[in-house]
Amino acid sequence: MIAVSAALLLIIMSGRFVKYLADAASGKLQADALLAIMAFRLPGFLELILPLGLFIGFLLAYGRLYTDSELTVMTACGLSQRRLLSYSFFPAGIVALLVALLALVVSPSGISKAESVFKAQKNRSQFDHMVPARFQASADGDAVTYAENLSDDRKSMQGVFIAEMGSGGSEGTDQREGLGIMVAEHGEQVIDPDSGQRYLKLRNGSRYIGNPGEANYQVIDFEYYWQLLPAAEDDSRNKGKSDSRPTRELLGSSRSEDIAALHWRISLPVLVVVVTLLAVPLSKTNPRQGRYVQMIPSILLYIIYLVCLNAARGAVEEGGASPWRTIWAVHGAFLLVALTLFVWPILRRSFNSQRRKRGRANA
Repeated sequence: MIAVSAALLLIIMSGRFVKYLADAASGKLQADALLAIMAFRLPGFLELILPLGLFIGFLLAYGRLYTDSELTVMTACGLSQRRLLSYSFFPAGIVALLVALLALVVSPSGISKAESVFKAQKNRSQFDHMVPARFQASADGDAVTYAENLSDDRKSMQGVFIAEMGSGGSEGTDQREGLGIMVAEHGEQVIDPDSGQRYLKLRNGSRYIGNPGEANYQVIDFEYYWQLLPAAEDDSRNKGKSDSRPTRELLGSSRSEDIAALHWRISLPVLVVVVTLLAVPLSKTNPRQGRYVQMIPSILLYIIYLVCLNAARGAVEEGGASPWRTIWAVHGAFLLVALTLFVWPILRRSFNSQRRKRGRANA
């Protein structure tokens, strides 16, 4: 289980890390924030990977025992499927407790901290993304900035160049949609103590305003120039995100998203128990067929299980379904499948035994 979970975790985190690395390369994220984000998202990955790792671990381990005829010998010596299942529930119980801890406590806290990091990165100004001696376009594509040198805290810069589309002169002129270019010896970001707004303060420079192809440019030389920087985006839509809220807050909530998130977290440890019930009968393999013959249909069954759970959660989030008729109905259906797979060989042996007895009696 540990080996399979580690491999799956490496695959998933590598894909996510590549995405974050691309954002860092484009300036959307700082490089020193990548490891923090990955660490905060790790519990959320583990709560879904561990049940699958346990399921595949059972299939591999018991499949090997069946292929080597060891379980066949154990069964001949009195080891029943029920006892094998009881042995399986010992590691499954430990994994279920770990998944419950991750889903109910650790993962929501990690998601909340990761969102805080994303919010802090998103609310940086375009000058926080700048790289010395490199032209860089703004997020909306309406401006290009350049600084010859930057301080370590990126608050002060030298050799500043800013080109803005849509800059213009005074109202009523024909230059409202022109091109504005500013050059300055020095620039720094300052915060107004009264309003809390951020400004770019330029010193010893010039501003050129006009339309390309026309000669009527305005040239303004300045000693100081203050430019208002865009305000930080309001990220209030993420404040009520259910995945990042503590479980105790979800208990008394009536929002459909919170109800779905609460039942989803509780259902993950139940998922561990159900997949254990599924793994024991599904791992039974004919030695002539090989130990991997049951892997593909078993994993396919697990994927169907998880997809149905996710669809049930989506139905509850939309507010049109009860979690007991969706999420827990899916658990009930697959629990019934597991019990059927577990009981069916016993019923078949009993039926064949009775048929042989009837055959001998008729003879």
